[in-house]
Amino acid sequence: MKKFSASTWLLFLIPSFLGILLFLVPVPTTNADGDTEWMVTIAVLANWMAGEITSIVPWILLILLTIAAVGSLLYITKKPVTDGNVAFFNKLFNVNLFWTMTRLVAAIFAFMVLFQVGPEAIWSDATGGLLLDGEDGLLSFLFTIFLFAGLLLPLLMNFGLLEFFGTMMAKIMRPLFRLPGRSSIDALASWVGDGTIGVLLTNKQYEENKYTQREAAIIGTTFSVVSITFAIVVIGEIGLANYFLPYYGTVILTGVILALIMPRIYPLTNKPTTFIDGSAQDSQTEDVPKGYNVASHGIEKALEKADRNRSVVTFFKDGFKNVLDMWIGVAPVVMAFGTIALILAEYTSTFTILGTPFEPYLNLLGIPEAAEAAQLMVIGFADMFLPAILGAGIESEMTRFVVATMSVTQLIYMSEVGGLLLGSKIPVNIVDLIIIFLLRTIIALPIIAGVAHLLF
Repeated sequence: MKKFSASTWLLFLIPSFLGILLFLVPVPTTNADGDTEWMVTIAVLANWMAGEITSIVPWILLILLTIAAVGSLLYITKKPVTDGNVAFFNKLFNVNLFWTMTRLVAAIFAFMVLFQVGPEAIWSDATGGLLLDGEDGLLSFLFTIFLFAGLLLPLLMNFGLLEFFGTMMAKIMRPLFRLPGRSSIDALASWVGDGTIGVLLTNKQYEENKYTQREAAIIGTTFSVVSITFAIVVIGEIGLANYFLPYYGTVILTGVILALIMPRIYPLTNKPTTFIDGSAQDSQTEDVPKGYNVASHGIEKALEKADRNRSVVTFFKDGFKNVLDMWIGVAPVVMAFGTIALILAEYTSTFTILGTPFEPYLNLLGIPEAAEAAQLMVIGFADMFLPAILGAGIESEMTRFVVATMSVTQLIYMSEVGGLLLGSKIPVNIVDLIIIFLLRTIIALPIIAGVAHLLF
């Protein structure tokens, strides 16, 4: 193993330790009701800041969404540059016509919500208002989580932590999930932190040629797990808080089984094994060189990475670029697609009709009140919390358990992770997300129903 200076060791250890503390270690915090919750420090900071700027953050978001729309309109006559040699602001605003129109729609929706003009279906508290307005607005939280996570993401990425864990976990992640070892950090960041953090981390590594198109798509749609904190909220909302341990155990069991299956079937298996720059993947093996063991090879790669990132200016420059990329690139997609999906859920029978085929499936699995539960199997595509809210009135505890567990294992929610994926560079489209959502639902239902029959 090569010799490294003490300063290089500190450059690896200190930022990596801080990254782990901020992104991966849950800490106790007190919510508005005085109850103790566990969440990662990044989420605590985001919640605190969202609370401090409640009154102004929707207006800040309106400005950002307007900048995104106007900036893209100014670039509309220029052909988007797809290679890596492009100025940052050109890359930020020079998008194709579809995404330009998405940004324009998002800005219009935000204006309608804040000034309550136009059809109420757009600006009501159940649709656009749910996303944009007030302390509990999803975009208000995303604004602050983007700020802290984007600014501090280099702690996880630039100082060797991913290289170290990537080497250590390669023998597990590749055969089980067809993923490189470094993806274990993305999965962990999602599981104990928040699905949004996992998507942001995955997207950044994909842009840096660390993942192929297939790998990025698998991680983004399979490991962007909702946080433990949100899972607690869901089971409480549906009236089964005393079942939290078997409930979350079922979430883990189902999530792992889905993670084994989904990378091996369409549409994920059809994604190219090329990187974002078009180059092909040389090999899927991550062999340890002769004379090294897994630990020593991982440490050497980590120290080499840390040694290349000594500039404080570059650290903050990269961080601010992350923040702007998320504010301008991702927030409009969440606002536009999230609002449309919530309108369909709230004001139309779209999800009731789409859920009808699940009624005989639920009957076959022996789930009571199948007709009431059927629409809840698909309504989660709009927003992750809707199944819990609408399912709270179902009498059968078994059915409520199935609904609650399903709502956090489907993963593809247009008001959050789905919107983030579409706004990112990760190569998935709306059709992919619909198919993945339905496949996850169909595969997960027998597993969850089996556990429910054992419990009730």
